[in-house]
Amino acid sequence: KDMDNAKYLKTVIIDKLIENEATVFEDVTIDESRLNLFLNGEKAISMMCIPKDQDAHAIGFLMSENVISSIDDIEELTVSEDGLRVDVKAKIDEDSLQNLYKEKTLVSGCGGGVTGNIEGSLEIPFNQTAFKVKPETISSEIKIFYHESELYNLTGCVHKAMIYLLDGTTVTAEDIGRHNAIDKAVGKCKLQRLDTTKSILFVSGRLSSEMVTKAVMHRVPIIVSRTAPTYLGVQTAHKHGITLIGFARGKKMNLYTHGGRIDV
Repeated sequence: KDMDNAKYLKTVIIDKLIENEATVFEDVTIDESRLNLFLNGEKAISMMCIPKDQDAHAIGFLMSENVISSIDDIEELTVSEDGLRVDVKAKIDEDSLQNLYKEKTLVSGCGGGVTGNIEGSLEIPFNQTAFKVKPETISSEIKIFYHESELYNLTGCVHKAMIYLLDGTTVTAEDIGRHNAIDKAVGKCKLQRLDTTKSILFVSGRLSSEMVTKAVMHRVPIIVSRTAPTYLGVQTAHKHGITLIGFARGKKMNLYTHGGRIDV
């Protein structure tokens, strides 16, 4: 296994039961840590996550919550030696920061994702991006997306997000939370100043409203999963001009909203 990923794994001893036959077995699980995010010297929030790509995680999260509107507003970003604290010095939107504390909505994602800027507190323009993609691209990319996931293959315990860009390059991230994985993938794009307005977001797991909201906030026009969306996820995508694709498996997929971006 990749030595970089090895540090996120912990060994546990289990009893493996196969047809009433018990065997003692050494298994691996994923490490879960509390990441503390400090903004201009003050603690903003703690997040349970895999302590990996913390700089991208912080940026993706703060931008999804509209606390920071542009990568250019960041003056300084440091990750502590133990990897469990990120300090961001930036020009911030105070109202959005306050919403993070006041309007806490416990979202339906795994890992207890928290968002304060959902439902009406932010007006985001309808996504009119004229970006088209062939269904074959989605089929081939989702296959790669599921096969190239080392932490998942080792533990079965992580979610993954991938941004597919206009030139065919991809940016991926993994975490115990689906929302964290998206924040990390988008954060990596922002750090590299890549344009996500003409891109596809591939995610593992269901497409609930807060997953779609992240695509809305980052102006990503297409979001794809091989599992189902929730009703509110479909409504959110419809309302904001996001192409929502579920059950993308093999050569089949369900286009729930704004299917015109899929070039058939």
